[in-house]
Amino acid sequence: MELGIYVVCFISCVSARMNVLFLCADDLRPELPMYNGFYRPSQVHPPIHVPNLEGLASKSMVFKRAYTQQALCSPSRTSLLTGRRPDTTHVYDLRTYFRDSAGNFTTIPQFFKNHGYHSIGAGKIFHPGVGSGGNDPVSWSETYYDDYQPYDYRTSWEAVPDNLLDSHNALQDTMLADHAVQVIKDIAQKAKNGENFFLAVGFHRPHLPFQFPARFLDYYPEDSIDLPPNPQAPDGMPEIAWYSYNELRSYADIARLNASGNPNTTLPDQVVKQLRRAYYSAVSFMDFELGRVLDELENQGLADNTIVSFFGDHGWQLGEHGEWGKQTNFDIATHSPLMIRVPGMTDHGMSTTKLTEFVDLFPTLVEAAGLPTLPTCQVDSSSTHACTEGRSLVPLLQHPNLPSWKTAAFSQYPRVYNNTSAMGYAITTWRYRYTEWVTFLSMPHYMPQWDQLHGVELYDHLADPEENHNLALNAAQQGLRSRLSGQLHAGWRAEMTDGHGRPIVG
Repeated sequence: MELGIYVVCFISCVSARMNVLFLCADDLRPELPMYNGFYRPSQVHPPIHVPNLEGLASKSMVFKRAYTQQALCSPSRTSLLTGRRPDTTHVYDLRTYFRDSAGNFTTIPQFFKNHGYHSIGAGKIFHPGVGSGGNDPVSWSETYYDDYQPYDYRTSWEAVPDNLLDSHNALQDTMLADHAVQVIKDIAQKAKNGENFFLAVGFHRPHLPFQFPARFLDYYPEDSIDLPPNPQAPDGMPEIAWYSYNELRSYADIARLNASGNPNTTLPDQVVKQLRRAYYSAVSFMDFELGRVLDELENQGLADNTIVSFFGDHGWQLGEHGEWGKQTNFDIATHSPLMIRVPGMTDHGMSTTKLTEFVDLFPTLVEAAGLPTLPTCQVDSSSTHACTEGRSLVPLLQHPNLPSWKTAAFSQYPRVYNNTSAMGYAITTWRYRYTEWVTFLSMPHYMPQWDQLHGVELYDHLADPEENHNLALNAAQQGLRSRLSGQLHAGWRAEMTDGHGRPIVG
């Protein structure tokens, strides 16, 4: 079937509009069974226990090479929810609110609300607090379920004895799932009568502190947890690429270790194993609660008329390179899980290794739901309410190996280096990750100064999937470096083509 004919068929098939269940997890790296055989760091043994995500994946398109635009909660989520990249939202930290810094942009839940959906939000969708104006009230049809709890910095992880947990003393994600299950029960009849809903549920785990019911440790016996295979910083890594994992070191149990956070230092082996085991247990706990929400969708007879999307807002480093957390451009920080279930299209499960980006989710959900197509944003879109700097992934649902597709995914991360504002701009291609750390002109310009370099990285993922050897200064790689630099400078607009390879951006 020709792609153009398919798109017409697809839209006609969803003329009876579908609901949307929009799910996410916090700090979830794609070290998951559905990424086996592709995810780069060595797998933990025993495998990660996520039966509910596996069940969702079996009925979804799994995007095995999805990348966040910046590996930090608020910039990543703001970019995904507005469909625009950080240099357009001007959100690079946890405190800047895009409506103040950039424009009155329409978000995914707001777009669906504007097209007649009942938009409901719960948990961590936007980054809470000032960075979202209090969960961006205009995006929702009713009062947002804000379950924010200040972090307890006494300990980086906690296995809570199960006998201490009940309906009056429940963990955060359990209470969130309780709420989401009740919401689905409450809206089920209206949904069956034609009142569409957009329900967003944002789980908090496995974000620090890694807190979970103790029973989840049983999936990960102590003697099954390996140390990371590459505890050293990449050879030839520029200093500016490093993050001293201040977030983890702010927890009292880690602070007592007096770790410097410097390159080529690491935490004690036993602590590394404990943290890795606790992270995996928190992932399994999140999966359990997510499963309760998916089960209720089935119980209410809504699964066959509801698009389900799931993502983790960015990856997370668990001691690889001696790093902990996100806040870098390493592949392990920017590579993130993404899957989408469209009833009638993905029922038997499918996957693609085509490069995709979080900015692609907004136009994808819009097209999958049969709503008016989002235009591509112009260079200055500050006064444009609804547009996208991504590309709908719907063509990949029909053609997972579509030849005319983007050849690079773009990520970035800010630094202050030698008292200079800098930005690391990165592209990931099918084989390489290339990054230039350059001086960055912030407000009001928000522009890179490509001729003011502070460091360059080039990793060959085919020969060096763990990114242990920076080839940027290798004389034999200068031709490759020049080509990738040109592709990076050309930017995401140069990657935007239609299903026939024709440019769709002027």
